[in-house]
Amino acid sequence: TELDKGYEKKRAKLLARYIPLIQGKRVPYVKSLKTKSHSTNSRDERFRSDVHTEAVQAALAKYKERKMPMPSKRRSVLVHSSVETYTPPDTSSASEDEGSLRRQGRITSTPFQSHSNAEPWLNRVIQGSSTSSSASSTSSHPGGKPAAASNLMAHIQLAWSDVVSNVETCICVFINTWQIMHPFCLAGVPVNSRVSSKIQQLLNTLKRPKRPPLKEFFVDDFEELLEVQQPDPNQPKPEGNQMNVLKGEPVSVVTNWPPSLLAALQRWGTTQPKAPCLTALDTTGKAVYTLTYGKLWSRSLKLAYTLLNKLTSRNEPLLKPGDRVALVFPNSDPVMFMVAFYGCLLAELIPVPIEVPLTRKDAGSQQVGFLLGSCGVTLALTTDACQKGLPKAQTGEVVTFKGWPRLIWFVIDGKHLAKPTKDWHPQLRDASAEIAYIEYKTSKEGSTVGITISHASMLAHCHALTQACGYSEAETLTNVLDFKRDAGLWHGVLTSVMNRMHVISIPYALMKVNPLSWIQKVCSYKARVAVVKSRDMHWSLLAQRDQRDVSLSSLRMLIVADGANPWSISSCDAFLNVFQSRGLRPEVICPCASSSEALTVAIRRPPELGGPPPGKAVLSMNCLSYGVIRVDTEEKLSVLTVQDVGQIMPGANVCVVKVDGTPYLCKADEVGEICVNSGATGMAYFGLVGITKNVFEVCFFPMQSTGVPVSDQPFTRTGLLGFVGPDYLVFVVGKLDGLITVSGRRHNADDVVATALAVEPMKFVYRGRIAVFSVTVLHDDRIVLVAEQRPDASEEDSFQWMSRVLQAIDSIHQVGVYCLALVPANTLPKAPLGGIHISETKQRFLEGALHPCNVLMCPHTCVTNLPKPRQKQPDVGPASMIVGNLVAGKRIAQASGRDVTQLEDNDQARKFLYLADVLQWRAQTTPDHPLFLLLNSKGTVASTASCMQLHKRAERVAVALMEKGRLNVGDHVALVYPPGVDLIATFYGCLYAGCIPVTVRPPHAQSLTATLPTVRMIVEVSKSACILTTQVITKLLKSKEAAAAVDIKTWPTILDTDDMPKKKLANIFRPTSPDMLAYLDFSVSTTGILAGVKMSHAATSALCRSIKLQCELYPSRQIAICLDPYCGLGFALWCLCSVYSGHQSILVPPLELESNVSLWLSAVSQYKVRVTFCSYSVMEMCTKGLGTQTDMLRVINLSCVRTCMVVAEERPRIALTQSFSKLFKDLGLSARAVSTTFGCRVNVAICLQGTAGPDPTTVYVDMRALRHDRVRLVERGSPHSLPLMESGKILPGVKVIIAHTETKGPLGDSHLGEIWVSSPHNATGYYTVYGEEALHADHFTARLSFGDTQTIWARTGYLGFLRRTELTDASGERHDALYVVGSLDETLELRGMRYHPIDIETSVIRAHKSIAECAVFTWTNLLVVVVELEGSEQEALDLVALVTNVVLEEHYLIVGVVVIVDPGVIPINSRGEKQRMHLRDGFLADQLDPIYVAYNM
Repeated sequence: TELDKGYEKKRAKLLARYIPLIQGKRVPYVKSLKTKSHSTNSRDERFRSDVHTEAVQAALAKYKERKMPMPSKRRSVLVHSSVETYTPPDTSSASEDEGSLRRQGRITSTPFQSHSNAEPWLNRVIQGSSTSSSASSTSSHPGGKPAAASNLMAHIQLAWSDVVSNVETCICVFINTWQIMHPFCLAGVPVNSRVSSKIQQLLNTLKRPKRPPLKEFFVDDFEELLEVQQPDPNQPKPEGNQMNVLKGEPVSVVTNWPPSLLAALQRWGTTQPKAPCLTALDTTGKAVYTLTYGKLWSRSLKLAYTLLNKLTSRNEPLLKPGDRVALVFPNSDPVMFMVAFYGCLLAELIPVPIEVPLTRKDAGSQQVGFLLGSCGVTLALTTDACQKGLPKAQTGEVVTFKGWPRLIWFVIDGKHLAKPTKDWHPQLRDASAEIAYIEYKTSKEGSTVGITISHASMLAHCHALTQACGYSEAETLTNVLDFKRDAGLWHGVLTSVMNRMHVISIPYALMKVNPLSWIQKVCSYKARVAVVKSRDMHWSLLAQRDQRDVSLSSLRMLIVADGANPWSISSCDAFLNVFQSRGLRPEVICPCASSSEALTVAIRRPPELGGPPPGKAVLSMNCLSYGVIRVDTEEKLSVLTVQDVGQIMPGANVCVVKVDGTPYLCKADEVGEICVNSGATGMAYFGLVGITKNVFEVCFFPMQSTGVPVSDQPFTRTGLLGFVGPDYLVFVVGKLDGLITVSGRRHNADDVVATALAVEPMKFVYRGRIAVFSVTVLHDDRIVLVAEQRPDASEEDSFQWMSRVLQAIDSIHQVGVYCLALVPANTLPKAPLGGIHISETKQRFLEGALHPCNVLMCPHTCVTNLPKPRQKQPDVGPASMIVGNLVAGKRIAQASGRDVTQLEDNDQARKFLYLADVLQWRAQTTPDHPLFLLLNSKGTVASTASCMQLHKRAERVAVALMEKGRLNVGDHVALVYPPGVDLIATFYGCLYAGCIPVTVRPPHAQSLTATLPTVRMIVEVSKSACILTTQVITKLLKSKEAAAAVDIKTWPTILDTDDMPKKKLANIFRPTSPDMLAYLDFSVSTTGILAGVKMSHAATSALCRSIKLQCELYPSRQIAICLDPYCGLGFALWCLCSVYSGHQSILVPPLELESNVSLWLSAVSQYKVRVTFCSYSVMEMCTKGLGTQTDMLRVINLSCVRTCMVVAEERPRIALTQSFSKLFKDLGLSARAVSTTFGCRVNVAICLQGTAGPDPTTVYVDMRALRHDRVRLVERGSPHSLPLMESGKILPGVKVIIAHTETKGPLGDSHLGEIWVSSPHNATGYYTVYGEEALHADHFTARLSFGDTQTIWARTGYLGFLRRTELTDASGERHDALYVVGSLDETLELRGMRYHPIDIETSVIRAHKSIAECAVFTWTNLLVVVVELEGSEQEALDLVALVTNVVLEEHYLIVGVVVIVDPGVIPINSRGEKQRMHLRDGFLADQLDPIYVAYNM
């Protein structure tokens, strides 16, 4: 169409100089055909401004295109965003929307018939984006449109090659050639995968700091102060004089002006009954009905009479004067609304007009319900048609909407109304301060308030509008606005009746079908006045070519109700441009400013009413952000062009006051909030006294505060930000509701929306639907931009559009966007007239219910107020530390368990140095004493072993080793058994034969590829000469499936021990010295290191002795063990302790709990066990699995349990132990019973609660202090507090000291340092730490650098502290508690501080209900957060922002990458600890199959 040609030409001209020359020739600017119907894609043109579009394009042209890593998505997520909302492309158009650059060589294919059709391109997208390292030339877009030329953004993550391919690909014409990157390698992980290249791109984008770096100093104080943005000394400051209160023209005196609006209605209804009052149109534009003044009067009377006399409840009238009544009328029925409104006024009832609720849970409906409830509304008036359309309950009644009070619905169609009796007349009082009606308003936060308007205000406002607009009797007015509130109500329902005007009401539905309708009605009715919004002017521009014969010459005023929106000027200018030739005079356009609280604030008067010529200001956006007005030349990129909204209303006083703090008057060149004092403003927020005072009764002070207010009259805040310009014209630059204050600078949400809409080379945003709001994260506002994307947009389009929006906003507004989210078309919550419901959108964003299909977070650029990075102070030497502690009266932090030598009075310890001897002695003295009971999943005894049986079986194993295995003394033997008696028997068999046993967890038949390599590795590293196992496992080790995972030819001899000959051993091997090796204990640490430790015979016996003493174990005792028997304390309890102490062990393999969760607790109850051990995994299974199954638990009684110990090598998991205790309290479990143990590789049992001694204590420490390696005790519940529970009591014979991690000097009480341990049962060294031998040489033989330098200590590798408590030990001494904080290897060093992953993970898990588990690690100084999503994949992208927010808020860290995966992806070892390093390797090698990976910019 011709208009478009004009627009295209103009736009092409504007853009020409920004389209770079490529290969010496200009890219052709391709004009697109316009789509037929504007409604499929009209963008929100409130914000259209060619100047602004030009500025944005110029700004983008300046940017060197920075390569940003594109998020990666699982195909199902791709499908959900594209397929569900996919609509066939409009075949009539070559491109999707007017003004887009068409992509050449694009073949339109048919839309999906089914998902199977979607597969091929999805496969291509997936393959193309995973590992190939050259840009594929058939990249394709969701939507099934293969692009002939390779799309640059599709392979942004594969940016190895120097891409300057086809001219046509330069859709985004601002891409410069990219630098070449090479695959690189880090820390031995070959990282040529997609993930790592993306991370490298992310690092590259972060290497160029945008903001000036912070001054790097660190005050060594606990209060980690957030960086406070210091005001820029060069920022603009207002320099004008203080402004004065502006006085409007006096209200003119009119003869026979009615004393109230109802008096006017009565006058016209009785003297001019045939005069037309209101004409309603249907959606075809036909006049359906014209209400005359006579009819309005008679029908309102009938309604008033019916409401007061015919509605009863329990024989009492339902309503009495002053009651509030809801008016629920659709936008298409102004006639019924008008009758209802005036009917209520005549009955002295207070109408509360609200929107028609469409569903049970409309956006914001709950708040409307709250308003109705607080107004005490019990009755809703509506029409028959509307009532039929409301959602109904099964009873046929209208449902109760969410949050609404119970309402009686009354239909006011004629047949339901009664005729008043002869003697009934309404009382027409003079206008008073009583409430006339209540108008609802939704605030920025989403709360809905009711603004009360008195009869006097209503009358005064009508008077002021009549004078300002020069209304005269019987004029015709066309109203396009919503007649229920705001300007639509004031002009089209109230002031019109005052002046007996004829209103033509244009419903919204008609505007959608025919945007020209209002202009046609102005023409056909020769209307003198039209009330519109700028969007109506814009819509009519899009369609105006179809109508040659319209004329607007009858108009004397075109009132632009949203003229206060700065972006309305472009619609006004464009409209005038086109319609001036059709009789529209420039001076007719009259923008006005209004607010719900102050009603009309200002309106431009036509010259015949004495208005000055219109004004226009081009303001610097940068200065505006500091609240200062500076006129700018139009050359600058970031300017805001505003038009005046005329002069203030007759009879009003106006002033401009500071937005923040005390309401001082502004200077003349300062932006402030416009405040009004007049008889025509709202009175109050209904029922809300506090905020009413703040808004409706404001007293101002001059700048030199004398403490005396400027005026004795209270003013009302309008919520409009602006200033008064020349000729006393009012200019509005924004609304308080849309204000976003970032680091002290103010930005307007509408301005940001306008900038985003100007970045539309792809016509990308669906119907221009963009919401901008701020969220508070880390004590500052952060900008969030949410847009609906068109159904046919590809991943690459989205990502490209997002990255360019970020750049444009950064250039134009000099502010970073914190989060940019794209949602599928039509999914944002809608406001009543189809706009976006901003507060509901924000609410969904914060609750993680927005379900975006694309997210880009940029915390690195936005968050500039993080605490300064910590710089290590020059270290204080260890000697000065000791002196410091002594001076401060602090003792050195060391503690020890009871002294073993004094406790040992029996001969066993001296007599039996070796466990093999103990077993033989027990077999002779108590042959039938039962040592072991193994339970199966049904809870029945699977096998048992008495002393004699165990001895006999051990002998048979020893014979087999020597005869069949031909092993020598000292050979290593791998024992690969499921948990059971066989494992124990073969262990002693090895000791009898003089071989060194190594227990190994058998591979899992279902996941051989994952579990077999570990078995293989332990066998290899331990140099095992033979494998002992069962027949089943032997077959498994030699199977075809095993061959796929490992080289099965290299296994050592494999002996199966299922049926061994009964042979007696000639002689049992006896070690020559207690220091000889007894067994090897292999375990994979959480950091992924396989470490085997050597346990000598002396250490083995000492370990058993300590546990025996701590737990008071004797042959008459029974203990239940639900642990894995392969390493650490679990192995010792399962295989060693019973033989040493003679007690009976009830063995419950944790695997059996998978089929019977209550197995362990039933066993404890059935055997009345006093002491039991379990792991965190077992405790978690019980807590999760048994929490709901109460009937299964009736038979269980846990009152017998004195102590239940969780075997762990980590910080106690308080939340888990507490929920376990609470859950099973009703089954008799004592609150004091549950405790934890602590051990590690160098010493498998350092602490263990045991049976005597004080209960474990809990302290609260400041998490921020921990990051600085300090312990600061705080009260429970104080901010940043972290509970730490003592890890049980230190075992007899064990000494513990806390040493400085770097100086190795001793530390004082309650200081954080590494836990060092000395005890007879320390391991004697690593057998081999796979790959890191040299690093760990001093783990077992460390000495303090100062103080007691003689003692040999082993370093545990764990951070913790000792604290002397007020409690007394069994020995009568004061008790020293050991608190474990976490493994040193696991800690993350970020910003100079030390973080424990578990603390960050705990915060993340709290962030959203669908986060099942979380693990964090760092990679190249980026924090990577992996989150398991337990919910629908639609929720995946909601988590990105929530995770980033919570880590910023609670830990002052910026998350670099958020990875969302399925439940169960985070690997966990047998102790229930997360294997974060395995996870990291899997992530870098691209093996996690994530649902979504977001790279935060």
